[in-house]
This record gives sequence, structure tokens and C-alpha cells, in this order.
Amino acid sequence: MKSKKIIIGSRGSKLALIYAKRACSKILEILSDFEIEEVEIKKIKTSGDINQKDRLSDVGGKGLFLKQIENELLEDKIDIAVHALKDMPSQETDGLLTNCFLERCDPREVLISKNNILFSELSSNSVVGTSSFRREFQLKKIRKDLTYKLIRGNVDTRIKKLDEGLYDAIILSYAGINSLGLEDKISQTFSISEIIPSAGQAVVALQCKKNNDIITELLQRINHQPTHNCMLAERNVLKVLEGDCETAIGATSSIKNNQIILEAELFSLDGEQRFYHKASKEIKSAALLGLEVGEILKKESKNSYKK
Repeated sequence: MKSKKIIIGSRGSKLALIYAKRACSKILEILSDFEIEEVEIKKIKTSGDINQKDRLSDVGGKGLFLKQIENELLEDKIDIAVHALKDMPSQETDGLLTNCFLERCDPREVLISKNNILFSELSSNSVVGTSSFRREFQLKKIRKDLTYKLIRGNVDTRIKKLDEGLYDAIILSYAGINSLGLEDKISQTFSISEIIPSAGQAVVALQCKKNNDIITELLQRINHQPTHNCMLAERNVLKVLEGDCETAIGATSSIKNNQIILEAELFSLDGEQRFYHKASKEIKSAALLGLEVGEILKKESKNSYKK
């Protein structure tokens, strides 16, 4: 860490910078306790930002959005990295620690379509843009008569492609649309029961070096514990299943009283088979809950979700 200054590393997209500023705001609230005078946001271009054409699973997976930022952490060029948790691989990078999560926003998925047409009212063979196998397989369970096509790029780029007629509708996360102030473009919001979100969706994660005690303590101060508990459960489902960009997994959790409730689904590689499980435990056993649900899905699927 630079003397009396913290440098936060972030992707340079409009949405990523909103997340970075959200983290910065939280840090500024407690700066004086750490004798830090300044917080700076550093824009870092990642391979995922450069290649916005190919499917992530074909060009290196989720790590495309992280590698350059994590390298700057490891080289002490930044003190904190800001990530959308859903874009992070299930395994932590050696020497780094992701143990701070900002309060989760709404994790649901939304439809943006031409003329605000509802999903159920789209004409057969309408082209729906989605960036993940999970969303594609989930939507096919509702409507198989539509054409699902890969779409990449930031939110503005995807909406532009829709406006240009390349797609009839696109699927995005509500959290991203809401953060950008684009709620007026939403045609439909899917319920959790219709589409289970990606593990960690709508959560901003803050990462630092393992041996940086000052930053670790600072991040613990701004960590949102209920969100943290939910992430322990959801991320452990991914870890058990060794989830990557080709693995169609949905996982979401909530807390009620002293219980954490987790539901997850897993699709076979071709999307034809769906495996689902819902369970709950006391909050203190959140991590164990995720491991158990992951193991149940893994056993039921008989590894049909992997090549």
C-alpha cells in the first residue's frame, strides 16, 4: 500500500466504475481510522474487455476479466481489486484473498425487448441474446421455440445491438441495469422461481493480497456479513462442481431468521437434463450447506454437466 493512499483497481466500463465508486464510498466512511488520506480508482483494461466477440468459454473463461487486475494486486500496483463476483472463478488465485462483499443488490434477471414485448409473447424463432449457457438452458425450459444467440459486450453495447435489429430481445441482470439507471428499458423482470441467478450475481467483491494486514482489516470493516454468509453457500456449490463458463449452474440464497436457504440447479452439457436441490441450515453452517448441495447435484447429475 502506498503511504497514506489506497489505490483501487477496476475495469474501465461504466458499470465497473460505478461498482468501484460504491466501494470507494464505503472505504471513505472509515478512512480516518486507518490514517489514510486518499483513495484513487485506477482503470485497468482486461482481456475480457478487449475480446467482446467470442464466447468466454472459448477464450479463457471467467478469468479474462480478472487476470490483469489480479496481476496488479500481486505486483503491489494497486491495493484493492473490485470485481463483479459472478465473473470470478470458484478457485481463489494464490496469494490473494476475496473476503469482503458489499451488500447484495437485486439478483434477478430481466428481459429487454423490441417494443417492450413480454417473453411469453415473443414470436416463434425470435432471436434472444444471452451471454451464458445457464441463461440459455433456463430460458429453453420455458420456451424452446425461440432462437438463442450469443451476445457479448458491455450493457450499452448489448442494448445498441438490440436497437440495430441484431436481436429481438436480450437478457441481462437487473442489478447492472438498475446501477446504470436504465430501468425504463426493462420489458420484464423474471422471478427467482423462473430463472435462478448465477452464484454471486448482484454482489460486488473486494480482493486484496493475503499478507496485507491493514487492507484486510479495512475490508473486514466494510464487509456486509449477511451477503458474506450467502456467498459462502453459493460459491461452495461452484467449488464442488468446479464450475466454469461451460457449466450451467444457478445458485441463490436468502436468510430468514437464523436460517440460510439455498437453492441451486445444474444442467447437463446439452441442457436437456436439469438437476435441482433446495436446502437450509443455520447461518453458521452456510459454507457446509453449499458443499452439501453441490455434492447432491454432482451425484444426481452423474457428471453429465462436464465434457
